Amino acid sequence: MPREWSVGRLVIETTFFAASQASVPVALFYTLRYAISALSTSGSSDSNKKSKQKGQTILSKTGLSAAQLDDLQLDEYESTIAGEIIPPSSIDVTFESIGGLDEIIASLRETVIYPLTYPELFASANGLLSAPKGVLLYGHPGCGKTMLAKALAKESGATFINLPLSSLTNKWFGESNKLVAGLFSLARKVQPSIIFIDEVDSLFRERSSGDHEVTGMMKAEFMTLWDGLTTASDTRILVLGATNRPNDIDPAILRRMPKRFPIRLPNLDQRTKILSLMLSHTSLSPSFSISDLARRTDGLSGSDLRETCRNAAMAPVREVMREKGGKGKEGLEQARLEGFKLRPLEMRDFILHDSHAYAHVDPSRKAEPLSYGEPVD
Repeated sequence: MPREWSVGRLVIETTFFAASQASVPVALFYTLRYAISALSTSGSSDSNKKSKQKGQTILSKTGLSAAQLDDLQLDEYESTIAGEIIPPSSIDVTFESIGGLDEIIASLRETVIYPLTYPELFASANGLLSAPKGVLLYGHPGCGKTMLAKALAKESGATFINLPLSSLTNKWFGESNKLVAGLFSLARKVQPSIIFIDEVDSLFRERSSGDHEVTGMMKAEFMTLWDGLTTASDTRILVLGATNRPNDIDPAILRRMPKRFPIRLPNLDQRTKILSLMLSHTSLSPSFSISDLARRTDGLSGSDLRETCRNAAMAPVREVMREKGGKGKEGLEQARLEGFKLRPLEMRDFILHDSHAYAHVDPSRKAEPLSYGEPVD
């Protein structure tokens, strides 16, 4: 008999038994409590089993053999966190696919990737050459912070743990602290490791007396295990954070992120590189000038530029749909057989009001605080 059926039958039988003992209300209390406990234990056991299987599946994609997986001996909290590991094979972003951030990419290679993957090169008696404990990417929205994190996960060779806030929250008191402990114990077992926290300000906002007790305990646990009394000097664990609001982060967290990279709005040269990458596989008119387009798009972020190119690329497609679609479904089917011949992109496709992101220029500039171009205290 399946376990779910046996537990369900147990609930029914114990409920009827307790109801029959009307003169003994204590029996009702204890029997119902036992039945609920049995149901809770069953659900928790099934959940733990599924999370452990998911964690082992993901870890196997990182290059670990079956023998290495068995040696890890993950507990239930480590298995839960293991489900947030991102295998490099599942990421299609590389440093070469990011335009305009060459200096930051070079700095990330020198200060993050190489110290983590080649610790012998950076070994020193005083530890001055070791990798930093934390790195912060901050700046304007849509300028490539998350893409840098993806490329870092792809090319670093380290175990990349993407840490959403939901993975550390639990309805039971004290469970969040155990999940934080499981996070760092797993990171130590599979080091070198990178723990990535997107929108880090939402998790580590500056502490105040109005914070919930559980949130305060979780932050304290995280900081203690990250860089506290028991943290070993040879631990190769790096916490990578990304945010649009660097001034909202707790000062104790900023202290643990000594390497900080401001990601600003792209200048003319950077926009030229970004547009060249975005339009590299697109048919362009012989008179089309990427340099001219880069000058026209002053003030746009990388995300705005992508939306601009996407909207412009829709113009030839829209023309085909209107021309062939006017003849009904048969016209589109005939165009499909002919191969959907699209004309090359022209500059006029980028200056049409309904297919350009110029409307976002002024809001983008207003949304950029001055601190994006300045060091964070």
